[in-house]
Amino acid sequence: MTPQHRPNPLSTLIFASRWLQLPLYLGLIVAQGVYVYLFGKELWHLIMDASNLGEQQIMLIVLGLIDVVMISNLLVMVIVGGYETFVSRLRLEGHPDQPEWLSHVNASVLKVKLALSIIGISSIHLLKTFIAAGALDGLPLCPPELMNAAASAANAGAAKCATLTSTGVLWQTIIHAVFILSAIGIAWTDKLMGGGTSTARDPH
Repeated sequence: MTPQHRPNPLSTLIFASRWLQLPLYLGLIVAQGVYVYLFGKELWHLIMDASNLGEQQIMLIVLGLIDVVMISNLLVMVIVGGYETFVSRLRLEGHPDQPEWLSHVNASVLKVKLALSIIGISSIHLLKTFIAAGALDGLPLCPPELMNAAASAANAGAAKCATLTSTGVLWQTIIHAVFILSAIGIAWTDKLMGGGTSTARDPH
């Protein structure tokens, strides 16, 4: 039997430094709580003002709620997957609520999933932009100091000026396409390196 190698103090210190990431993941959990508050606030606004909102305004608020949910999902993926990959095992084998993807998560799998999540979030933002872009030709462009106020008024159906420009919509579309190409490149690189065929972790 091969004797177990005992790491030297420097190796032990370097390996233990991974626990410095723990406050970062705890901070993301706090951020998750902030998004829960934001979701509840927007949902309450939708319920209370539903009778005064038009179909487009309701759709924009609902898309905003979906956006919050998708960002929250991204946070869960980073917290759970990142902690499992870079800090310590969660030891959830056999737990009925264990995510299916967690059994074979690694840095490559996590990277691809994060890229796909970012594309989903970008898609929601782009859809909200396309819906709001219908007023581009009917309203003057807001001055910079009124952009935030006009964006809030647009959700309530009382916008007096446009917060979007044709150039801005075009660049947002280009950036979304870049996200898609980047995700394809990440997945392709992972496949070439053999990461796409990684096997599940042995629970024992």
